[in-house]
Amino acid sequence: MVKEINTSGLSREYIIHPGETLAEVIEDRNMTQRELAIRTGMTEKHISTVIHGQKGISVAFAKKLEYALGIEASFWINLQANYDRELLELEEMNHISEEETAVLKRLKEVTEKWQSFGWLEKDSDIVTLVLKYRKLLGVSNLLDVPELSYSAAYRIQRKNTNADPFVLFAWQRMCELLTMDMQITDEMDIEKLRQIIPQIKQVMFMQENQIQKTLADLFASCGIAFRVVPCFKGAPVQGFIRKTNDERFILCLTLRNKWADTFWFTLFHEVAHILNGDTKPVFVDFESLGGSVEKKADQLAGNILIDPKEYQIFVKGEGYANPDEIRRFAETQQVKDYIVLGHLMKDNLIPWYAREKYEWDI
Repeated sequence: MVKEINTSGLSREYIIHPGETLAEVIEDRNMTQRELAIRTGMTEKHISTVIHGQKGISVAFAKKLEYALGIEASFWINLQANYDRELLELEEMNHISEEETAVLKRLKEVTEKWQSFGWLEKDSDIVTLVLKYRKLLGVSNLLDVPELSYSAAYRIQRKNTNADPFVLFAWQRMCELLTMDMQITDEMDIEKLRQIIPQIKQVMFMQENQIQKTLADLFASCGIAFRVVPCFKGAPVQGFIRKTNDERFILCLTLRNKWADTFWFTLFHEVAHILNGDTKPVFVDFESLGGSVEKKADQLAGNILIDPKEYQIFVKGEGYANPDEIRRFAETQQVKDYIVLGHLMKDNLIPWYAREKYEWDI
């Protein structure tokens, strides 16, 4: 068990009971406990037990003290509340198990990133981190994370992914926190999303430092909070779509291998999931996920980027053997040439080699 550490810097002897303050007040006024008992209508025994920390100050007694001492009841109520909270924190710290602190080892990469966001303080002791993680993840014990329905996506995919339930849960929570304050339209507008797909495609021609903000603005106009988020070992995820309790839609994307063509295909793959209605209640798109839902999204994403019929004509003409022809065909599809190159590589028509990469600090 982890013991004797207090996140507020207090040990048990420094947690001051409100009775000590009461004793100081009546001593400054040369008032005896008997006189205070008379003024408040309480027994001397009750006054004594409060002053000696054996009993707390109730709301009713706080009001009586307001009349008797001229000090507002809220002062005494707040003193008692702070005392109770500090005692509870101390109790929590003395009952953090080794199993729960061990979870932090699995969250090491998450912790480093969250410290850079300012969500966790650097050089925090292990108990502080456990308590902070409990608040950020919304659980009273980190060991409960794998049992939450929120982790259902992990349980479904655990046979064919290397997902860690704690890392995956933290990753999903990070997506929510990073998009929480983004300004978007009130409701999701699927039709508008369909209409602005050509505009979304054109963003790939912008400077790299403009891409993320422009995409966020376009998606916001459709009622979607969009963000490119960090990826972690243990959360082999391409995208995350969720409808929150306040009816917001979240769309988050990772940049796992940084290839530009992969990024754009993945983006339209997630858009395809939204258009296909694959968003209830939470949709986590794993790298290894398969099945008809994924194939349907892949097909729609591919069709958005490159017209399949025109691509077949291009392939039959063996234009892929000439870089100039590849660029020309990309122009007809209103995409960058790396999109065509990526498609040709996937179809094993040309060898795999390095393409354009996005080096974004996320």
